[in-house]
Amino acid sequence: MVLYRRNRLAGGCYFFTVTLRDRSSDALVRHVDLLRGAFRTVLKERPFKLDAIVILPDHLHAIWTLPDGDTDYSGRWRAVKACFTHELRRSGVPLTCDNRGEYRLWQRRFWEHTIRDDRDYQHHADYLHWNPVKHGLVKDVADWPYSSFHRFVRRGAYPFDWGGVGDSNIEGAE
Repeated sequence: MVLYRRNRLAGGCYFFTVTLRDRSSDALVRHVDLLRGAFRTVLKERPFKLDAIVILPDHLHAIWTLPDGDTDYSGRWRAVKACFTHELRRSGVPLTCDNRGEYRLWQRRFWEHTIRDDRDYQHHADYLHWNPVKHGLVKDVADWPYSSFHRFVRRGAYPFDWGGVGDSNIEGAE
């Protein structure tokens, strides 16, 4: 068995990539209301700050800040995945099981990065918000509805036209 080493910083801020097993699926955006409900449920049971998020058809990126003294982001992701899967099944979406009896919806693991400082946070927020353009889903960041981008605009972190066609101010967007 592979030993996965995760950085655990109590009360830390983390960037995540979480992916469906079927990379051709659009389940996350097709059932975005169920996914949002799963996040609301987990946030009530095990609070954390959802700093930023973008939901794409087959994967999502998020930045979370955990409460002081708390390191359990893995348990929260497990709960989000389980809640979304349960709600999909309840709504009648057919899901198949693997040989372990697990539903074949999510990749078993996720990718995490501990945010080191304000510059690292901004870099990952930019990457996250730019992702729908990177994947060819929209031409302008503002056109993607499943993103915290508009919340960032309202609080003055980005101008509304940030990430539009030809925006050369996006670090790492090439």
